[in-house]
Amino acid sequence: MSGTDSTAQVDLIDAEEDLIPAPPVATARRRLRTHPALLLTGIVLAAVNMRAALAGVSPLLNEMAHHFHLAATTSSLVTTIPLVFMGLGSVIAPRLARRWGTEAALCGALVALCGGIVLRIAPPVAALFAGCAVVGGSIALLNVLMPGLIKRDFPERAAGMTALYSTAMILGATVSAASAVPLENALGSWQGSLVSWALLAAVAALVWLPQAVIARRGTHHGEAAARPAHTTGQGPKLTRSPLAWQVTLFMGSQSLIAYVIIAWMPTIFTDHGMGKSEAGLVFAFSTLLQMAGSFVVPTLAGRMRRQRLLGVVVSALMACGVTGLLIAPVAGAWLWAAVLGVGQGGALGLALTMMVLRSGDAHTAARLSGMSQTGGYLLAAVGPLALGAVHQATAGWTVPLVLLLAVCAGLALLGLGAGRDRRIGENAAG
Repeated sequence: MSGTDSTAQVDLIDAEEDLIPAPPVATARRRLRTHPALLLTGIVLAAVNMRAALAGVSPLLNEMAHHFHLAATTSSLVTTIPLVFMGLGSVIAPRLARRWGTEAALCGALVALCGGIVLRIAPPVAALFAGCAVVGGSIALLNVLMPGLIKRDFPERAAGMTALYSTAMILGATVSAASAVPLENALGSWQGSLVSWALLAAVAALVWLPQAVIARRGTHHGEAAARPAHTTGQGPKLTRSPLAWQVTLFMGSQSLIAYVIIAWMPTIFTDHGMGKSEAGLVFAFSTLLQMAGSFVVPTLAGRMRRQRLLGVVVSALMACGVTGLLIAPVAGAWLWAAVLGVGQGGALGLALTMMVLRSGDAHTAARLSGMSQTGGYLLAAVGPLALGAVHQATAGWTVPLVLLLAVCAGLALLGLGAGRDRRIGENAAG
């Protein structure tokens, strides 16, 4: 039996043994599955929206700061606030899914995202920051609910579906960043460029609306998924599970590295003499190559009982890229950007996949996703600020990059733990 077949069999057995849906829930699910194109379109559109509203901000940040008369430190809140609320919002996502249903919560998150994007361009500066908070909170719901949805509806294809939506997520970020300035030129203002992404969120919400209605009609109080037969509905205690913490810290560490690179890679290049235009192209190239890692790594993970080797490989790729930035940032810029891009995309895809593979049921997957992404994005919010402060204190990039290498080493160790062939709650050790 191949690795794919054995993994699928394990998932199907767990789905049969652990998830015993009530008849109305099963009926609603069958109705949704009769429209696979609609479901897949909804997943892809939701994934594209997970990063598009954030990635389009960085190229327009100077114009936004000038418009609102913001100092450099204050303008950095435009990128920091969403990350903080992506962490905080992850806490409530599983509760909303249990109360209203996963489909309804996803639809509501997309509606809120649309509103938050529009709010960011309102005249008062307070509206800008409030909109950033709404955008971050809305994306948190999408981030957390997607692994549980995939575990519930695609137990035999969880890794492949994770590869699909993580790749769509990075594609949205790439297109948003690349089109921000052209849209500004075409529409005549940074406000037009920024608000244009509300249309994409609105389209995604419309796609999810009929699915939310079908699911709500077929469930009791919008129940998101059937409860595990062997529990009272709460599932294993995640905070007491070493495996859950390993997955959480893996997600947090790779997020920290990713957002440090997003914040500082172009600056590292320009500080070493590269032109701003070329630095932007190298950064866009790195972001584009993340799609390769985000698709290939989860696909491989689904064919393996253990993902420990993949955890070490993606960590090593990022460490090689960071080392390159340390020793020859300009001479090997395109190579380091490529290695970092594949490593970052692979690490993100692996983190999302392990949330599904390490969970025994959809309920646990949603809770683990909430725990992992709460810690992950709060840690990510600290990373760019902390390494920026070290850079300022040391007047160079040597110490910050060495610290980032230490994080890569820790990520590899966490991958060895989180990549074991185990499920949360299988035994007392987690």
